[in-house]
Amino acid sequence: MTSHDENLQKTPARTWLKPGHLALTLGAVVVVLLPLLFTSRYTTNLLILGASWGIATLGLVVVLGYAGQISLAQAAFYGIGAYAVALGTTRWDVNWWLALILGLAGAAIAGAVLGTTTLKLGGHYLAMVTICFQIIYTLINTNWIAVTGGPDGISNIKRPPFLVPLNTAQRYAWFALATLCLVGGLVWWLRDTPLGRAMRAIRENELAAEALGVDTRRVKVIAFVLSAVVAALGGAIYASGYLYISPDSFNFDHAVAFLAMALVGGSESPLGAILGATLLTFLPEWLRDLKRIYLVVYGCAIILVIVFMPEGLWGYVRLAGRRFARKLTLPSAVRTLQVGGRGTAGEEILRVEQLAKHFGGVKAVDGVNFSVRRGEVHALIGPNGSGKTTIINLLSGLYVPTTGYMAFLGRDIVGLRPSRIAHIGMARSFQNLRLFRELTVWENVLVGAQREESREAETRQRALAAIEFAGLSDKVQEICRNLPYGHQKLVELARALAGEPDLLLLDEPGAGLNQTEKQELVRLLRRLNEMGLTILIVEHDMSLVSQVASTATVLNFGKKIAEGTAAEVLRHPAVVEAYLGNREVALGV
Repeated sequence: MTSHDENLQKTPARTWLKPGHLALTLGAVVVVLLPLLFTSRYTTNLLILGASWGIATLGLVVVLGYAGQISLAQAAFYGIGAYAVALGTTRWDVNWWLALILGLAGAAIAGAVLGTTTLKLGGHYLAMVTICFQIIYTLINTNWIAVTGGPDGISNIKRPPFLVPLNTAQRYAWFALATLCLVGGLVWWLRDTPLGRAMRAIRENELAAEALGVDTRRVKVIAFVLSAVVAALGGAIYASGYLYISPDSFNFDHAVAFLAMALVGGSESPLGAILGATLLTFLPEWLRDLKRIYLVVYGCAIILVIVFMPEGLWGYVRLAGRRFARKLTLPSAVRTLQVGGRGTAGEEILRVEQLAKHFGGVKAVDGVNFSVRRGEVHALIGPNGSGKTTIINLLSGLYVPTTGYMAFLGRDIVGLRPSRIAHIGMARSFQNLRLFRELTVWENVLVGAQREESREAETRQRALAAIEFAGLSDKVQEICRNLPYGHQKLVELARALAGEPDLLLLDEPGAGLNQTEKQELVRLLRRLNEMGLTILIVEHDMSLVSQVASTATVLNFGKKIAEGTAAEVLRHPAVVEAYLGNREVALGV
């Protein structure tokens, strides 16, 4: 690996010194000290309980904090791990570690089933389905007495063989806390991997993530599976720590408690999840002296944190940490942006034949034919409602045509998902900005640069090249929602270019820009065209179109009414009439 590659590997996804680095180090110290400081059996059991709950809550960080999929079935996965260890070590007489593997596998299967069946659901609909899953699991636990023991539960559960016997509560507390820190570190590491970035992109804007090449279905299912496996591990730790389990420990109340722990601590941070789990484990014990009203105080405290600290307690810790952070810079790109130019100039790379899209009785696109050749800037123009954006959505896979044929680079792309079309070599922008608003500029462009076959160093090289091309090198650390509108437009362009496409679809890139920003956009588009990139642009600003486009296709009422050079079509009588509002002339009647 070259020194440049080493620098790229070290390039931070965010440029602040993360307070979590220090916290993870302190976590290792806490693992050693806590069981020594709290030596009573009662407090040691609380440490074991807090560790197991913390592990289960870390699973919610993956599915909720990273992927944005709300789950109220975490207690069910927690119970699968617990019952696997309980049954394995008491009735089946298998090794604890084998029983754990069976439990993790069972939870993974259950997570995959839940994730697959809820792919098209979101928000409260997804929450309702996970609640039903949790309730069904609780009913099975309670009523399948022959296996689960019913309300009586299972006792005499064994502990795992380890380097030293875990036959005391103190030793097992060390084991549980060490497991918590290990899982916390892995979840923290996941955040800035390609998979973690894909999850966070889905959380921010699933449609944009899919259009950039993220297989959103696969990633969401993986998030559910990982969340389930982590929760099952927490359940196994709990079962062997308390040596007894019953259905009451895995009911809906516990699912809500896990969600509260994630929200109170901060669902996007592993350390926040651990903080939330610790707080909600020990807070009831600290409030016991309040007797009858302690539950009221406990509930009010949770509500206040969730309402007034939407990022959780860890959000405030992270904000404070930024004040003392050292600002880091990205290395320079070691290669230029490589777009277009991979074939013969002038060859046809996109063909559209008799393309139609009907929404009920509305014919948004009606029998349109056109082609785009390599190296040209092809404009798709027409009045509002003429079908331009619908065609962009059809080409990028967001819509499926009612009829017609679309071929890109010689491949039929009708019916392909947007992620597959993106991997073939097509990228797009959106009429209404679809940035990942809570991610930095650097993270946004990294998502656009990700490809399944690429190494991380290659992904970072492409992202750096796109950022430098767009002139955003001094903005890489900024959260996108904090940027001016013009810079947000440039981020979306850089994100699309980072995948180094053969064809770039631009949907009204000049909308909302002032004249200075439009001229900068014209300059960038001309540079891209000189580099060999083929562009299909939808734009209402005819001045911008005339400066960048070599060919134009004009639509009106979903039909093509003119095609030719930009200068020719702008003088065409049907085009003039279309913009002035004469329907019959515009349709060539």
